[in-house]
Amino acid sequence: MLTLLLGIILGALIYYKLIKPAKYWEERDITHVPSWPIIGNMGAMLRTKKHFLEIAWDIYKKFPNDRYVGYMQFTTPVLLVKDVDLIKQIGVKEFEHFHDHMNFISPERDPLLSENLLNLTGNKWKQMRATLSPVFTSSKMRNMYHLIGECAKNFAKHFEGKGQVEVEMKDILTKFTNDVIATTAFGIEVNSIENPKHEFYTMGQKLTQLGLLQIMKMFLYQMSSKLCNILKIQVLADDVVVFFRSIILDNIDKRSKEGIIRPDLIHLLMEARKGRLTHDTTHNEKGEGFATVEESHIGRASSKIELTDDRVVAQALIFFFAGFDTVSTASCFMAHELAVNPDVQKKLQEEIDAVNEEHSGEIPYEVIQSMKYLDQVVSESLRLWPPAAQIERACTQEYTIQPKNPNEKAVLVQKGVDIVISIISLHRDPQYFSDPDRFDPERFSDENKGKILPGTYLPFGIGPRNCIGSRFALLEMKILFFNLLAKFDLVPVDKTEIPIKISPKHVALRPKNGFHLGFKPREV
Repeated sequence: MLTLLLGIILGALIYYKLIKPAKYWEERDITHVPSWPIIGNMGAMLRTKKHFLEIAWDIYKKFPNDRYVGYMQFTTPVLLVKDVDLIKQIGVKEFEHFHDHMNFISPERDPLLSENLLNLTGNKWKQMRATLSPVFTSSKMRNMYHLIGECAKNFAKHFEGKGQVEVEMKDILTKFTNDVIATTAFGIEVNSIENPKHEFYTMGQKLTQLGLLQIMKMFLYQMSSKLCNILKIQVLADDVVVFFRSIILDNIDKRSKEGIIRPDLIHLLMEARKGRLTHDTTHNEKGEGFATVEESHIGRASSKIELTDDRVVAQALIFFFAGFDTVSTASCFMAHELAVNPDVQKKLQEEIDAVNEEHSGEIPYEVIQSMKYLDQVVSESLRLWPPAAQIERACTQEYTIQPKNPNEKAVLVQKGVDIVISIISLHRDPQYFSDPDRFDPERFSDENKGKILPGTYLPFGIGPRNCIGSRFALLEMKILFFNLLAKFDLVPVDKTEIPIKISPKHVALRPKNGFHLGFKPREV
């Protein structure tokens, strides 16, 4: 009798915890993709057949006439939102219902990750956004300009006098972005390309290398946070945390005692801690970039959060992660597109040569920001290969999607349901961008950029939770390619993957066989 009772209890647990969740969207009569118990619609990712971003991309294309489609990330219900008006409604107008990200991090096992801006929730996030927003304004980027410029000049100089060289772009560009982050955030000069065994660079690699194992850890936490805590699963290695905490806090202590002032992130965080940072009163400077996102009223609010030592370290780490991996990956895709589109590269080099000649190689901040074709190329590269190819929002309050099209009905989005916006799908949708797979910077010319439907181009996200560092990322990419293309042609080599096939084994979009290109010295 006891055995029978235990069997019934076990069977009920299996059904309600593992089988029933797979029928979530079916029970609500919502257009959806049939899913399997436990793995949901993520089977192709588990078999390393598809990148998890490609799963949403495939769903987007499979249902061309639907405004939203349900699917399952393992046992978590996800609503893929496709309609541009609905995306703007969720991301901006009804932000209070969708102000948090999905929870992938355990506060017990990864306290620093849970305290950074990306993973904070609710009012804590709002206060931290308001605290950090002044760090990334136009005036602060102007102050960091020469620091980034020195890194770019050193990077290009490294390859001079060596003839044509073949490089793996991800390898060398992570060294460049590491140096930029080291100097602009931590006040350290590293020169990783000359010294690849520098501890700052090796620890940076360890911090940012999120492969399939790390993806599985985050999804496992989403499925069962209690199990992750029991198994003591964490994303960040202890030695990485200890290393960066020591560098940041020692740096702050030294600057405080010796009165050192340097125009970098550490200084700005120290000023924010003292309550001395204020948001710029001006809006976007002319020429800052088409892809730049504006700060919302939340970022400009006066309510701030106390910056404890742990919170300072947490923000510096997420800044490192975004700058080290995201910018380097976006730059790799841009380099690839320039190499396989030599006509675009030549036109960009003509603009660079003209600017160099006019300013004798010493380029002011305002000038590089006003380069129209450079901005067009960056904007188009971010369209084809957006650094945040997919964004998500967790429903924090019940929300009803009202019917719009024939045969639609009102849909209740329950608290805890995750909303996914596939940015790469929007960017490659032929109804918004003609011949969407073609690399064409003319889409962003003065004549054409006004034709782009608002809400269809979102390389840095949408609404109050957009990317706080868009200005920094754009400036870094522009300075890099200005210096690189002034001296070299980017050319395909035998290992160059054409067309690119996305690797399913990494978090970020990346070719299966890497970014292999050649640097060919120019005869200017």
